[in-house]
Amino acid sequence: MKEIISQFISEVNERNQNEPEFMQAVKEVAENVIPYIVQNDIYYGQNILLRIAEPERVISFRVAWIDDKEEIQVNRGYRIEMNSAIGPYKGGLRFHPSVNLSVLKFLAFEQTFKNSLTTLPMGGGKGGSDFDPKGKSDTEIMRFCQSFMTELFRHIGPNRDIPAGDIGVGSREIGYMFGQYKRLKNEFTGVLTGKGVSWGGSLIRPEATGYGVVYFTQEMLETKNDGLKNKKVVISGSGNVAQYAAEKCLQLGAKIYTMSDSSGYIFDPEGINADKLAFIMDLKNVKRGRIIEYIDEFPNAKFFKGKNPWDVPCQIALPCATQNELGEFDAQNLIKNGCICVGEGANMPCSPKAIEIFLKNKILFAPGKASNAGGVAVSGLEMAQNSLRYSWSREEVDKRLEAIMKDIHQSCLSFGNEKGFINYVKGANIAGFVKVADAMLAQGVV
Repeated sequence: MKEIISQFISEVNERNQNEPEFMQAVKEVAENVIPYIVQNDIYYGQNILLRIAEPERVISFRVAWIDDKEEIQVNRGYRIEMNSAIGPYKGGLRFHPSVNLSVLKFLAFEQTFKNSLTTLPMGGGKGGSDFDPKGKSDTEIMRFCQSFMTELFRHIGPNRDIPAGDIGVGSREIGYMFGQYKRLKNEFTGVLTGKGVSWGGSLIRPEATGYGVVYFTQEMLETKNDGLKNKKVVISGSGNVAQYAAEKCLQLGAKIYTMSDSSGYIFDPEGINADKLAFIMDLKNVKRGRIIEYIDEFPNAKFFKGKNPWDVPCQIALPCATQNELGEFDAQNLIKNGCICVGEGANMPCSPKAIEIFLKNKILFAPGKASNAGGVAVSGLEMAQNSLRYSWSREEVDKRLEAIMKDIHQSCLSFGNEKGFINYVKGANIAGFVKVADAMLAQGVV
């Protein structure tokens, strides 16, 4: 079996050299899915995983725009259309200096499995640019978004590819891009998700990923007859995912002690309550400040420059920042300090070594393609509402989100049971694969 897996990884690596993030994602899936393929004749010999690992379309384009000093800036834009076996391409746009082909291909590959797990008819895609919105004026961001969409609009559509937001792309950026799309196409369609509520957006869309990861974590704990009440929780990140994961944890009776950004993390020994969280939301969403400013307002808190919060003792860890932020040493620290459950709020925030340690110690570990699927699930609900020209209440969307996360958890249980221990990595990968593979087999070699 090891030989078959190794041969497959070598073949994929040969045509995707210098793409470490993408290969990391492919390797994780291959190690779990290939043994299942070999055991099931219907999939064996069809090269399905190789076909899933090859994007259907990779689009790269120049984005030229003029800054406030009237100087011409040049960035690179991308759209990866990974897999459309079960529905139109669906996945976020990321604006960040770290964006490159490897990162976006990994995200699009993961997205294919994640979207499959939601049970909604969505294929896998991802896009973005190496543009950095930090420190830019609203006018500069508008100019960039308009230039970006002037090319992207040729490749997207309500029945073809429906991007959403991701790191660096919030309601402001979605608004500018949607406005430009509307101007270019002269039509009002649900071509982007994450829109404002007044112009076709869905309630609880910003909250969805954070809420979803907590719903999934709660489901995992319930398999051990446990719950989030009175649990010590450590969270990384301070964007939408981290903010609303913290909000939902507080609602379920947990205690939050940390949040972070790229400069470092804050630790509040008194706990981050609802009022303190409101301050962080204002700081990040309105003032667009740095997390260190928290200690100016709450001097009992401490700031740790350039560090991640994984050395803080806790029972629940929710990494909600970015890929590979939690390494081998961090995983050992968490277990040593009493951590019993890790739920990935970001995409692939735990390194392969860290995941290995979690599984070896048989703690509850949820991979991002399962636990952070709440965001894309609500994006799918927004697509449905746009098609119906209808809007659902906050309660209804939240109820549907919780039901979807419970369904995903159930799928993981079905495929991940290993003699009483639930391997959620294996369960999520196989469950996500089966739906896509069945659709691909039905549609022939395309």
